[in-house]
Amino acid sequence: MMTTFGQRLEKAVRPRRGDRFRKRFGKRADNDRRLGLRLALASGAVALVLVPFALLLVLVKSSFGPLNRLDEGVAQTLHAYALEHPAWVHFLQLWTDVFGPNTWRVVVVLAAIWLMYRGAPRLAAWAVTTITVGGLLGLALKVVVARARPHLPNPVDVAPGSSFPSGHSVNVTLGVGVLLLLLLPLLNRRQRMIAWIVGTVIIGGVAYTRVALGVHWVSDVVAGVVFGAAVVAATTAAFETWRREIGRRPSEPHFEGVEPEAKEHISPKGSAHGHRH
Repeated sequence: MMTTFGQRLEKAVRPRRGDRFRKRFGKRADNDRRLGLRLALASGAVALVLVPFALLLVLVKSSFGPLNRLDEGVAQTLHAYALEHPAWVHFLQLWTDVFGPNTWRVVVVLAAIWLMYRGAPRLAAWAVTTITVGGLLGLALKVVVARARPHLPNPVDVAPGSSFPSGHSVNVTLGVGVLLLLLLPLLNRRQRMIAWIVGTVIIGGVAYTRVALGVHWVSDVVAGVVFGAAVVAATTAAFETWRREIGRRPSEPHFEGVEPEAKEHISPKGSAHGHRH
């Protein structure tokens, strides 16, 4: 009788154990599939961003006629306007200097120092890596492509080095992208929209100044913005992969920031040293 009772008990418990097993590992499998899908989508997004850059690079290296005519036509038109409006030139020079590469390097380094102090070393490393690697790769591309800058009569400004891609455009895109993705956890929906608009205006303004001042072609600044966006997308996807590996919930970086949990790390109103992970 005891044996029969034990067998019945075992039969009653066994399905429950099996259910727990299936539930645990089934959930993990579902999470793995979702992670794989999101990482594939992130990789695809980076690839799509790089496609127009690669296309521009090929067209520039092959001296594609329509692109050359577009570059030269825009350069001449904006240069003629600049020659007639010295005050406008002064404003353009101020804008391109204020939002130049060194500004973003300093701001990102200061943000990283703050994050280190607040107990978010990985987030600080992401920010510094993005601005540094992106800037160095952009510089390397300049050397490899070795495209000449515009040569215009009575230039209103000059710049050293090669032309493609625009270093100012690369760095402003990197800097704005890093700061936006750091700050988004602190903002509400309306503030996030305003932040993206302001960031876009700053990036577009810098790109415009480089062409209007006659130191870059249109294709240079477009390539710089696209390349900078690709670098930010790539490092953000890598950071998101790390978040998943340590068990954090999936996020939408373009809306929630690169680390939604970092609100206490970033906000001065948070705890003395944030919360360590």
